[in-house]
Amino acid sequence: MKILLVEDDRSISRFIAKGLKEKGYVVDVSPDGEEGLQLILNQSYDLVVLDILLPGLNGYEILKTMRDRKVGTPVICLTAKGEQEDIVQGLELGADDYLVKPFSFAELQARIAAVLRRGQKDADMTRLAIGT
Repeated sequence: MKILLVEDDRSISRFIAKGLKEKGYVVDVSPDGEEGLQLILNQSYDLVVLDILLPGLNGYEILKTMRDRKVGTPVICLTAKGEQEDIVQGLELGADDYLVKPFSFAELQARIAAVLRRGQKDADMTRLAIGT
C-alpha cells in the first residue's frame, strides 16, 4: 500500500513516515500543498494523509480540487484545526476521516487500516465472477 503524507512539520512527518514504513507501507512525503496536489494528480496512491494548515494550497483547497477532478483516493485529514466547523468542512469536502492533533500513532494507524479496509470492500463489491 502506498500512502502520501502531506505535512509541513518535519518532525511530525518524519515520525509518521517512520512508523508507517515500519508497518509495511510505502510512504511519500510532501511538505507543501502545491507539491502535494501535483503528486496526488500525477501518481497513484492508496491513501492520502493530509494536513489542513499548509504553505501554498491548504488542505481544504487540495480536497476540493481532488474531488472536483474525480480523484477518489481516500483522505484522512490530520490537523490542529479541531473545531466542529473545521471537521464538518473537511468531511463535506470529501475527507474520509478527520483526526485532530495531538494524536496517537496507534489511533492514526487504526484509522488508516479502517479506511483502507472500506476501500477494499468497495473494490470487492465491484468484481463480477462468471462460471464459479
